[in-house]
Amino acid sequence: MTQDLFIGRQPIVDINLQVVGYELLFRSSMDNRAQIEDADLASAQLIVNSYMEMGLERIVGSQRAFIKLTRPFLTGDIPLPMSPEQVALEVSHDVGFDAPLVAGLKRYRGAGYPIALDGFTCSTEHETLIELVDYVKLDVLKLPREQIAQNLRWLHSQSLTAIAARVETPEMYEYCRELGCTAFQGFFFCRPKVVWGQGLPGVHATVVALLGRLMDPATSLEELERIIVQDATFSYRLLRYVNCASFALRREITSLREAILLLGSRTIRNWAALMALSRLESPQPKELLRTVLVRARMAELLARRLGLASPDQAFTVGLFSALDAIMEQPMEELLDSIPLSAEIKLALLGHEGKLGELLERVLGYERAHWHNLESRIIDVKLHTQAYLEAARWADESNELLASINEH
Repeated sequence: MTQDLFIGRQPIVDINLQVVGYELLFRSSMDNRAQIEDADLASAQLIVNSYMEMGLERIVGSQRAFIKLTRPFLTGDIPLPMSPEQVALEVSHDVGFDAPLVAGLKRYRGAGYPIALDGFTCSTEHETLIELVDYVKLDVLKLPREQIAQNLRWLHSQSLTAIAARVETPEMYEYCRELGCTAFQGFFFCRPKVVWGQGLPGVHATVVALLGRLMDPATSLEELERIIVQDATFSYRLLRYVNCASFALRREITSLREAILLLGSRTIRNWAALMALSRLESPQPKELLRTVLVRARMAELLARRLGLASPDQAFTVGLFSALDAIMEQPMEELLDSIPLSAEIKLALLGHEGKLGELLERVLGYERAHWHNLESRIIDVKLHTQAYLEAARWADESNELLASINEH
């Protein structure tokens, strides 16, 4: 169900050789070479793998990630879902600088994204972009030394951060340093390293359904939630993204609904579009997904009718109760990367607290472990009714998802 993922990572260092950022590179294996057949697809997979699959903090820590994007991303034809706090958008010199591209860069700059121009040379074409740029990379392996000095002097006069790229010898490092360059990248410091991780099962059906609903401006967040909660892995991906350092959360999320409200429909739409583009289509076991839907709804109903806990929190506990089985990873590791409240995590890990008691009731009824329920005075009719309602709701939800995908 899981798949191996690979991302190339090369550091950018300052004058003291301290890492100040990482350029992220598409890789399809541990073989440290780019094997790209579709550049747009490679960019989409790089972004999804970094943020939603492996987790950006695992790859770059607290440093900035430099991600080179293809033209459709830069013009806005393919929307960027991530926030600008921990990423710099890298623009290749050969992307084609025309009015649509400049307009796209202006929008991203206005939204707070730092922009890095790669492969700069002093030319009229590039000078028009300087007001939009924060970083400029100089290919010092390609340029003669006189031209390197000329470019660096001009960039310093514009108060731009110049990054000497493809520095492969100590002599070139010293030369650029003497000219006042303060950022460096290249084999002399470190060759790209391949970071390995495992991806989560695909969410193709949910993504397609989301795309259809999100194109309708009348769709409410409540309707989106109905679709999102039908897929535990997509819900988990969104929570992992919320947990990125760029959100700078100072509190824990108490329910999936809260995370959806925090993200908003625009961000969810952009992630759904990007995940569809990256072709995350691995199949999931339908019966297991139906089981967690029944658990989630039953826990929610019992919480509301018994007053034991928040219905939203109870739903979240039920939905994530089989994450380890769905994703083939230990529950402890999965919960470490999402910002759920301690109460929810304790319920999932050890069935502790009121939420844990609710989960015990749901699991005991589901598995017909009546001896686990005998220690509690329970209303058998109430639990049976909640289970039947939950099963009916899960079937209706799956039918809704199927009908959306058909259209």
